[in-house]
Amino acid sequence: MNVLPITPIAETADTVTLSRTDYEALAELVVDARDLADADVVKSRLAVGETEAFPFELAERLLDGVHSATVFREYRSLTARGLAEAAGVAPSCLSEIGSACQPGSLDTLAKIASALRVPLDLLVR
Repeated sequence: MNVLPITPIAETADTVTLSRTDYEALAELVVDARDLADADVVKSRLAVGETEAFPFELAERLLDGVHSATVFREYRSLTARGLAEAAGVAPSCLSEIGSACQPGSLDTLAKIASALRVPLDLLVR
């Protein structure tokens, strides 16, 4: 899409007013640029052996203190019971791990990681 030239309708020291057409063309270019940047990030991560890139919102939730098993379970659109069944662990065990009541054994965390299709080190605190 060719968006040039873009002609401002009005300009001040702090703002520029554009026509709706020019604004939408620029917004579409921003989306395209983000898509290209995301694709480059994924390619670079795959090149060093990572298998999946996760959205920034997941990192924010992890930094907010939400347990990684809960974050990735919700990202995968699994219920707690569904993850427990897929991992072969008791729902109560998963609940205790997710609420940080129990850290979970390495074996249990490995089963959960496998069911979530994430590396084990993303679940181990």
